Amino acid sequence: MGDATLWAFVALIVFFGIIIKAGVPGMIAAALDKRAKSIEDELDQARRLREEAQALLAEYQRKQREAESEAEEIVTLAKREAEAMEKDAAAKIQDYVARRTKQAEEKIAQAESQAIAEVKGAATDVAVSAAESILAKQMGGKAGKALLKASIEEVGGKLN
Repeated sequence: MGDATLWAFVALIVFFGIIIKAGVPGMIAAALDKRAKSIEDELDQARRLREEAQALLAEYQRKQREAESEAEEIVTLAKREAEAMEKDAAAKIQDYVARRTKQAEEKIAQAESQAIAEVKGAATDVAVSAAESILAKQMGGKAGKALLKASIEEVGGKLN
């Protein structure tokens, strides 16, 4: 058994010798170096991507703050405009109400004047009718004719 172990050991040493002679350890080292370089490149790229992502995040956060600020300004401006429009509308309503009130008061005064004129006209018509009726009763005959003639002459004299 010792012999077989010896031969196995010799075979192992020969195998390692062939592997070393063939340059397998150099290939393994080169493959490992290549893999290490690849991993290092991937880490560098990941760092760059992370930095770019942080820069983009900062840029978007800045833009978001600017947009929020602009939105606040727009809301503030809209509130001011709404308040101005409300004040303008209130002034226009007060002006409209004042004009309508004045028009109503003028129409009332005009209707009042017209009613007074109509009452005066009706009263005058009634007074003339009453006077006519009284004069007709009192001025019958010659005395009435003489008075009528004198009145016509008096009016004619005043007109000339």
